[in-house]
Amino acid sequence: MTSLWNGDYLFLLENLIVKDFKIRYRNMSLGVFWSLLNPLILMGVLTFVFTKVMPNAVPNFPLFVLCGLVPFNFFTVAWNNGTISIANNAGLIKRIPVPREIVPIATVLSTTIHLGIQIALLLIITLAFGRGVNVYWLWLPLLWALEVMFVCGLVLATSALDVYLRDMRYIVESACTVLFWLVPIFYTLDIVPRQYVTVYEFNPLAALILGLRRILYEGVSPNGDAGLVYKLAFTSTVTFIAGLTIFSRLKHKFFDYL
Repeated sequence: MTSLWNGDYLFLLENLIVKDFKIRYRNMSLGVFWSLLNPLILMGVLTFVFTKVMPNAVPNFPLFVLCGLVPFNFFTVAWNNGTISIANNAGLIKRIPVPREIVPIATVLSTTIHLGIQIALLLIITLAFGRGVNVYWLWLPLLWALEVMFVCGLVLATSALDVYLRDMRYIVESACTVLFWLVPIFYTLDIVPRQYVTVYEFNPLAALILGLRRILYEGVSPNGDAGLVYKLAFTSTVTFIAGLTIFSRLKHKFFDYL
């Protein structure tokens, strides 16, 4: 990975990020505003369902659910797009001798541009619901950085596997659908059976959502008694190392399968 810090490779990484960002909204009349509309629409639907159709006791439900939707949207878009990034850039990989890791990582980093827009929306909604700025907001950059690291690890693994097993992209799509229900996006951790709580806390996506709610919704430390940030840091680091290891072992035969 140290070779990625070569100036020429950083220039390529930057251009791949910009290219992916431009292509995603090319020929769309609303363009980047879809980054705002998608979570707002889903927030509205879930708010209607869980306050009108199936009322619950969660106050300020739009803010509560948006703390889950923003990280989940980033996770699914980055993981799905990153998984097919090597196959979609086969021509580049065959023509230019660059570190292959650049391609999936660039896809994830491109998605962070949309994430930045959605984070701004989340903070505005937080203030609109009367939750002021507190000292625990200083934790937010670390939490988001750990999620990006986690997703990079996943993408490195699945993008390499996708070269050999093209069903991988559909496995990832199915996994994202399942995770929508298995992470606390529209429900609280209190309703989860106690024997599964630790599993939730070691799930980086669930841990991030819980951490965001602690900071923005409750105004308390994200760590709490459970050491949530430490668990998030541990699993994110392990996932990144595992993904990088898998990618490094598989990348040497990409040319034969692309």
